[in-house]
Amino acid sequence: MVDDAAAAIDFYRRAFGAREEFRIDAPDGGVLHAEITIGPSVLMLGDSSPDAAEAAAFAAPAALGGTSVTLHVFVPDVDALAERAESAGAVIVQPPTDMFHGDRTVILRDPSGHLWVFLTHLEDVSDDELRRRMAASA
Repeated sequence: MVDDAAAAIDFYRRAFGAREEFRIDAPDGGVLHAEITIGPSVLMLGDSSPDAAEAAAFAAPAALGGTSVTLHVFVPDVDALAERAESAGAVIVQPPTDMFHGDRTVILRDPSGHLWVFLTHLEDVSDDELRRRMAASA
C-alpha cells in the first residue's frame, strides 16, 4: 500500500521499467487496486486506506514508521536498473554488489518507503560452496 498509488505507479514505470497491467479506480479518484509487472514479476498495489478500521491492514510505510517488508525481483541488468532508479528518485541503500550467493544485488528505497532488492543472477552456487562463502564473509 502507498499514499499515492498513481504517483507510485509512475515512479515504478520510470525507475524500474514497470508496466501497468490493470487498474481499478476508487470512487474518490484514488487507486483501489492496480497490477504492475517488473520483468516477469507481478505486483499489486493501491492507495492506503484512510479508514481507521482498515489502517492496520492497508497502511503505507510512512504511517507505520517504515517497513519490515523487502521486495526481491530478478532483472537482467541490476546496474542499469540502479542507475535508472536513482535518477528517478530512489535512494540506494546498498550499491550493486556481487554477493556470496551468486547474484549481483542492489538495495533501494522507493519514494513510498518500500525497500526493494533487485538481483541479477551471475552463477549457480552449490549448497557447500554457499556455506563456505557465507562463513568466509562473516
